[in-house]
Amino acid sequence: MTPPVDFGGEPTKVESPNLFIHGIGVEYPPHTITPNALETLARRHYPSSPAMDKVLMINQFTGIETRSSIGNIEHPLANRETPPSIAELCDIFLDEGVKLSVGACKKALAEWGGDLSSITHVVATTCTNSANPGFDHFVVKALGMNTSVEKVLLHGVGCSGGLAALRTASNIALGSSFRRKPARILVLACEISTPLVRSELESIHKNEEVRIGVTLFSDCASAVVLGNGVDMGGFEENRLELLGWDHHIIDNTEKELGFDVDPHGWKVVLTMEVPNLTAAVVKTTFERLVESIPELSDSVNKSPSDFDWALHPGGSTIITGVEQAMGLTPDHLRASYQTYMSHGNSSSATFFSVLDRLLQMGPGKDHIVGCAFGPGIAVETMVFKRLHNQTDSSGGSSPD
Repeated sequence: MTPPVDFGGEPTKVESPNLFIHGIGVEYPPHTITPNALETLARRHYPSSPAMDKVLMINQFTGIETRSSIGNIEHPLANRETPPSIAELCDIFLDEGVKLSVGACKKALAEWGGDLSSITHVVATTCTNSANPGFDHFVVKALGMNTSVEKVLLHGVGCSGGLAALRTASNIALGSSFRRKPARILVLACEISTPLVRSELESIHKNEEVRIGVTLFSDCASAVVLGNGVDMGGFEENRLELLGWDHHIIDNTEKELGFDVDPHGWKVVLTMEVPNLTAAVVKTTFERLVESIPELSDSVNKSPSDFDWALHPGGSTIITGVEQAMGLTPDHLRASYQTYMSHGNSSSATFFSVLDRLLQMGPGKDHIVGCAFGPGIAVETMVFKRLHNQTDSSGGSSPD
């Protein structure tokens, strides 16, 4: 039986928040990992066992062709006698992760076209680092921004982090709008997952656990610039309007999806129930969100198939589960499928990459549903409106 979701009564219609995405940036590292490469690394360091053999069999059927990575399987960190410690992983993140983040932010900022001094807030997220000060501090410093810019760093939100960060930024922007102040918020997500490969393989070997996270996750940083429409400069172009959002928890599912801390990094928790649980709730979530947005609730075109979908590609069965539950076609989810096949699941950083890819694919539906699932299980959804529904001539951020 699917655990219930407490939606808290009937949806309340709200006025348009007057929020806009001005720029998107995506930065993938230069290396890729294929399914065969993971098998080579695993066989190099671990003997055959029922659990290891099953994971490597699953590895060949994930639907992922390549995963983006900060290194290849010859990287020294992946070939030591023991897996790297969490302290060593932190050092790697603050080097490689910060560099990827700076690259993604520069692309988003360049597309926006404004001055760094006009950025009023930074909202960032990651689940693969716990440094204090957070990685966002070092990104701000590397960008040459005022290090006293207001910052919020989200943790514990996993794959839903990109949308959770954008939701948080949106609420901050609305606060600025209430005070009649401009808000230009840099929203950033970064994940460095591939250095965890030895830690995951070690658990498979020692504990005979079937852990599929090692076959799915990749590295990426992505960013957007969000504005509240106050004191807009003549240079600013609105790529998307953000019409509304929704956040809910599927009750009593904390053990189904997570990311547990470990002396050798973090351990992915992803049970076989997740695709069924998420597919079962997305329809009600979508309907409530659409009904809360006046320009959509009064429209005759408000079925799921009337929208393009930027779904976080958590896994092939998660994508197909939503596709079937919502009566969609693969074309509705084309950006999610392509991102998944080309880069894998980069956790919180994936959503902005999917959104950017969708816009670069040219004309589509007038409205876009953003959706992601994270630990909790959290369900994050948003609706965006295309403001220039024609072939994207900006060049985007080249997610490939």
